Amino acid sequence: MSTMIAPTRERVRAADRVEAARRRVSMGETVGQTLSMAWRALKKMRRNPEQFFDVAFQPILFTAMFAFVFGGAIAGDVQSYLPLMIPGILAQTVLTTCMATGTQLREDMEKGVFDRFKSLPIARIAPLAGPMVADLLRYTIAATLTFGMGLVMGYRPGGGVGGVLAAVLLAICTGWSLAWIFTWVGTIARSAQAVQGISMMILFPLTFLSNAFVPVETLPGWLAAFVRVNPVSHLVTATRDLANHALVSGEVAWTLLACAIVIAVFAPLSVRSYKRHM
Repeated sequence: MSTMIAPTRERVRAADRVEAARRRVSMGETVGQTLSMAWRALKKMRRNPEQFFDVAFQPILFTAMFAFVFGGAIAGDVQSYLPLMIPGILAQTVLTTCMATGTQLREDMEKGVFDRFKSLPIARIAPLAGPMVADLLRYTIAATLTFGMGLVMGYRPGGGVGGVLAAVLLAICTGWSLAWIFTWVGTIARSAQAVQGISMMILFPLTFLSNAFVPVETLPGWLAAFVRVNPVSHLVTATRDLANHALVSGEVAWTLLACAIVIAVFAPLSVRSYKRHM
């Protein structure tokens, strides 16, 4: 009996030592480990260039499609529709891009990649935050192509370069914060397909039931009431104010506040759920 208890105690003590080492990870080490995981994710992107297909083709396709299909019906002509539509496409593109974060996380967990990290004395947030830092490159490409396509079609943002850059940064910040929601979904869903389905069910209604593509005044009263409180509408209005007028409105503050709340809630939830699956 004692020969069986002794190895068990040794394993418990070893696990306690590993757990203690994890608790001693400093903030500087956490940042370094996160950046190391981000570099790993960037190298993975380089080996799998198909990860850039959505951010490369979606902005071009959606910008052209929405402009020529809805421009005449909503604004009278394509040129008049672009100042309304381009910030909406920017928000939609960045937000749909962040859905891939949870899907890729679930795929890595299914392949056992994260099993290699569980015995390492690293911050538990590093394997989650690292790929999200790498995804900032994808958001930047998507946002740049959206405005680039708009310029090709004749869009001339009144906010100038500064306003456009501010709008892009705000959209990237919002996409990065919302990615924590899909990261959490990735840790609780049973498959990558489930993550993708859940993410689309969450984000697509919020995107299309917003002021991204149509003026709120044209909507029925009950729908307009929802659109006005939709967080995506706040983001779209904020990016329009920045890109078209270089105006830092209250919508920018509301958007940043919402980003902070989402990160404060879903980052700890993601880490906790991730640890339960280890």
